[in-house]
Amino acid sequence: MDIIRFSIITPNYNGAVFLEETLKSVISQRGRGVELEYIVVDGDSRDHSHEILSRYRGEISRLLIEPDTGPANAINKGLALATGEIVAWLNGDDRYFPLALQRAEECLARNPAASFCFGSCPIVDAGSSEIRQGITHFKEFFFPLSSRFTYQCINYISQPAVFFRRSALERAGGLREDLQAAWDYEFILRLWRLGGGVRIPGGPVAAFRWHEGSISGLHFGAQFREEFQAAARDAGWFSPQALIHYFVRWGIVSAYFAMAGLRRLRAGGTGDGGRTP
Repeated sequence: MDIIRFSIITPNYNGAVFLEETLKSVISQRGRGVELEYIVVDGDSRDHSHEILSRYRGEISRLLIEPDTGPANAINKGLALATGEIVAWLNGDDRYFPLALQRAEECLARNPAASFCFGSCPIVDAGSSEIRQGITHFKEFFFPLSSRFTYQCINYISQPAVFFRRSALERAGGLREDLQAAWDYEFILRLWRLGGGVRIPGGPVAAFRWHEGSISGLHFGAQFREEFQAAARDAGWFSPQALIHYFVRWGIVSAYFAMAGLRRLRAGGTGDGGRTP
């Protein structure tokens, strides 16, 4: 069996509450034809992240602890250190499912022209219970229709379940640090130009954790605005893709605002501290 070297980057800043689960999910990928280069970039956390990282120091290939200017900056530091043939990043509150890396390698081996691969990625809450199944099913509806055109119309790929070739990274360049929330979407748009993406068949590859402090929880308005702008620049401002993405964006943003309003009502609308009978 050929041994494939993966470089996985985990950015972290004050994410101790979920960090250990993330670390374990990455470390457990070693073996089965996978050589793991694990790079953790911590932005000089002030919680007990450093204590957790010290316990797993022997399993981490490169540990960088220093201030950064945000997640994109931290990920770019890790990408600059990566030496693996296949590269990905997994945020410090997300996790991989067993055999995720092996499945990614097999998928890219079957599709040598592809620059990246992606898989199913359910959404979980702070307690790791699956939530928002409707959103997951909506995204997966587009998997059989996957193309650069489709991706310019709507972001249906979840970043935690994305793996890309280092050769494509070297051609595409790193993440745009001037973006507030859509650096992953803009980066994947560039990967589409370099061979496109293919789906990893089968069940979930990774889990994306949604919570009030996550980027999508705090900045979903900015995220969808930046995604539209990135798609319009990539496809053309007056292209059909840009027009479709414009209406999709406002539909999704309206749904997110509605869900946020329902959460506020459930939390404080009963007059008794949010408790219900």
